[in-house]
Amino acid sequence: MDFQAEAEIAPIRVDAVNGVATLTIDRPAKKNAMTAAMWSALINALRDVAADASCRVLVLRGEGNDFCAGADIAEFDTVRRDPETARAYEDLNARAFGALRELPIPTIAAIRGNCLGGGLGLAISCDLRLATADARFSIPAAKLGLAYPAESIRHVVWAAGPQLARFLIHTGQQITAAEAHQGGLLLDVVKSDHLDERVAALAATIAANAPLTHRASKRAINAVLADDEAMLEEAAAMGAATFASEDYAEGRRAFRERRQPVFRGR
Repeated sequence: MDFQAEAEIAPIRVDAVNGVATLTIDRPAKKNAMTAAMWSALINALRDVAADASCRVLVLRGEGNDFCAGADIAEFDTVRRDPETARAYEDLNARAFGALRELPIPTIAAIRGNCLGGGLGLAISCDLRLATADARFSIPAAKLGLAYPAESIRHVVWAAGPQLARFLIHTGQQITAAEAHQGGLLLDVVKSDHLDERVAALAATIAANAPLTHRASKRAINAVLADDEAMLEEAAAMGAATFASEDYAEGRRAFRERRQPVFRGR
């Protein structure tokens, strides 16, 4: 099956306004469950966002009442039928999660309804997560008889902590947004009719700040989580370069002039 070709018509769309890119999983009739072609389309969309210097923050959302119900189990008999196809599928998953984690700009998951399995993997791959009170989270792998990918479990532990990660993985049970927030998985829980407004305000605040600072800081945070000295050195070099940037000069000038800075990302 040519996932790359099918990705061209997969229901993934990106809109960008005022530095804020919004990536929408647009399959509400299936609770935004991800087909293999959609994972490929997501990777392609994130590649385009990364290449667009005007994009300063990304919002990931699902169309309708759900964030993402995870992988589309209906196609597992074809795309995940045995160890060989499962490895190829999990590699596709890992590349999608990695593309989101390694996106050089900050990312925000705006979560409603179901955030399950691979959908939770997408949310966890974002830097910040906000959810409505009706959101539900789970990793149902143990109920399907398959193992959640080991690389993905690493990030579940980072995001949720070992105790909540163990509960999610071993029980397969759903937890509420309040429980996810208490466990540290969410930045905040908001009323359903306030989510878009809250996410937009957060994204606008981030987009107004210095892009070079975001890139260096995100790289440093990822380096600390991965305990990767080479990545940390790279982040340090990126941070040092900000002191020679036009944006740093603009930031100091705006401070003296008592106005908001206008950053150009250079």
